[in-house]
Amino acid sequence: MKSLKTALAISILVLVVSFLIPSLLVLPYSNEKAGAKLDEEKISTKQSVDKAKPAAEVAVLRTATNTVEKLQLEEYVEGVVASEMPAEFEEEALKAQALTARTYIVNHLLSSKDERIPQNADVSDTVNHQVYKNKQELKQLWGKEFDWKMKKIKEAVEATKGKILTYQDKPINASFFSTSNGYTENAEEYWSNSVPYLKSVESPWDADSPKFQDRKVFSVQEFQQKLNIRLENSNDVGTVTKRTSGKKVAEVSIAGKTFTGREIREKLGLQSTDFSWKRKGDTIIVSTKGYGHGVGMSQYGANGMAKEGKKYEEIVRHYYQGISISNANSYFDKIMASSQ
Repeated sequence: MKSLKTALAISILVLVVSFLIPSLLVLPYSNEKAGAKLDEEKISTKQSVDKAKPAAEVAVLRTATNTVEKLQLEEYVEGVVASEMPAEFEEEALKAQALTARTYIVNHLLSSKDERIPQNADVSDTVNHQVYKNKQELKQLWGKEFDWKMKKIKEAVEATKGKILTYQDKPINASFFSTSNGYTENAEEYWSNSVPYLKSVESPWDADSPKFQDRKVFSVQEFQQKLNIRLENSNDVGTVTKRTSGKKVAEVSIAGKTFTGREIREKLGLQSTDFSWKRKGDTIIVSTKGYGHGVGMSQYGANGMAKEGKKYEEIVRHYYQGISISNANSYFDKIMASSQ
């Protein structure tokens, strides 16, 4: 009887232990997994904090109110694209414009201070830098079309977020203009310095631009006054003596004086340096092709390329020769470091 009780007790003990052993084996393993998961979460959180660096900020001089508006860089890019290019343009053209706008401001923030604006501002909201309007101004401008236009602009900016145009690992001077005469211009033929990526290229798409042709009429007296000349011969209104690689006027001789095409454009307020003129009685009629300085990316050309199915990468590489599309993070770091 005693041995029977002993055997029964041993059996019960074995049964209890058999239930306990799996628990004893599983619990330490479970705690280890939980601990590992907690460590992973800590690491992940730390990495998220590391990545959450403050974004580059742009201080814009609002010329109408003489105040400074501070905003995140990508929001600034949205305001520039919305102000510089029609929202009706093709998405790929808007993406190309977003790249130029972001490249411009990154390059500008890395450059020396612009003495034309106050110390507490980085750029103005005018063509002296890039035209910028905020959302409230765009709402007033676009009215009921604001929502779809802003959505389209935001998507174009988001699609290129963090990307800029570089040449030999430096942000480029991403100049752009409205409409070419069929060719863009070498930088040195409008400005003073040669730039390896700002070379004349064909841009046939611009012929469809509403700004492709223009005409201005001057009285002979007004023409003489603006150019500070005296037309002695009624049949002589000047001769083009030199043209640029972009088929524009490089030099012209009028009444014994020599002018550059740029000088004539600025003195007469012409749309481009591709001009011709004729005298009719007491008036001089000046005809132009294109709109803008002609250096860099043509906006209407970009839109024409996009309509043909070209992607934004192809567009910018056509107008900016030999450039790369690069990640801007390292440049953002330099901007943040210089602002501290």
